[in-house]
Amino acid sequence: MKALMLKVNQDFQNRFGENAAFVVRAPGRVNLIGEHTDYNDGFVLPLAIDRAIWIALRPRPDREVHIHSLDFDETAVFHLDSLFKETTRRANHWLEYLKGVAWALQEDGYTLAGWEGVMAGDIPKGAGLSSSAALELATARTFTAVTNQLWDPVAMALLCQKAENQWVGVNCGIMDQMISAAGQAGHALLIDCRTLETKAVPLPMGTAVVVLDTNTRRGLVDSAYNERRAQCDEASRFFGVPYLRDVSITDFLSSEDQLAPLIRQRARHVVTENIRVLNAVTAMLNGDAEMLGTLMNQSHLSLRDDFEVSSYELNVMVELAQAQPGCFGARMTGAGFGGCAVALVAAETSSTFTQFIATAYEQATGLTPAIYVCQPAAGASVIRNS
Repeated sequence: MKALMLKVNQDFQNRFGENAAFVVRAPGRVNLIGEHTDYNDGFVLPLAIDRAIWIALRPRPDREVHIHSLDFDETAVFHLDSLFKETTRRANHWLEYLKGVAWALQEDGYTLAGWEGVMAGDIPKGAGLSSSAALELATARTFTAVTNQLWDPVAMALLCQKAENQWVGVNCGIMDQMISAAGQAGHALLIDCRTLETKAVPLPMGTAVVVLDTNTRRGLVDSAYNERRAQCDEASRFFGVPYLRDVSITDFLSSEDQLAPLIRQRARHVVTENIRVLNAVTAMLNGDAEMLGTLMNQSHLSLRDDFEVSSYELNVMVELAQAQPGCFGARMTGAGFGGCAVALVAAETSSTFTQFIATAYEQATGLTPAIYVCQPAAGASVIRNS
């Protein structure tokens, strides 16, 4: 983390001949449990991780944004006044996330100013660790910094979600933006996606969270994500409620035979996943790593079989992890179809665990995974240099 901050600072100095006025960071996230529940107004339990997007910057006297991405070795420019006239967007280009946030902020009445800077990150792209949400929140944090506006994590998360939904075209829920905006160091964060109320929840003592990147990727805009969301909407209409959050397990069991088989599977996952999240909070508050791990294992089965968003590589990774001594539980994390799994392990075994999984996964799939132990981090923040 410190190395990246120094990297963007140094590059800024080389390009502009002075120290950056601000350095901004916004973290990625890993979700312990609660997948595909956020857009159903349900419960999620993510933690912000110690991998982030960093921007070193200074204000400009005009209304242009000039940004150089060290990761893509590319400089891009846009004008704040041109966003409402724009009709052509470059799909999947990193600049669209910055433009979308600027558009959403201005639509909501924020007065923005131009800036120029350098950015870099160490969140794997497309791995299910929310690099896009981190970029959005880093952008929002930057705009509020250069205009000296108060930072409201919930309001900014909602506007960044709007940018991703309406500008980028990904119909995501609120979880990724909320945890990047409001994460707390050392804790996971229970988020009620209806009220946006949060509760910090400590990890069980002596445990570590390990992210297991399968080195497979998916494109959300073109994937089955939007299809799953539509299927959940169909299920909620059947039950006569706004969202599946409002369907109790009793309601579901009494009517499940009347649902079309595919819609029944999707609804069953969401209804039971919400229960698992709340039970996971209880387990964590009780320091019960075994129960938390069991709930994670159950979540993976539900995502694999009922929601059908896992993949061969994710299943291999999860099964290898679950079989290892010291692993309490493991599951795919993120939207699915590729990306990462997450495991809860005894901290004392984390080194041998990661070494074994790296070798065994490569032998099973021919792919080289990226595996790292994560520390729960704080949400988007600003470091003032001058």
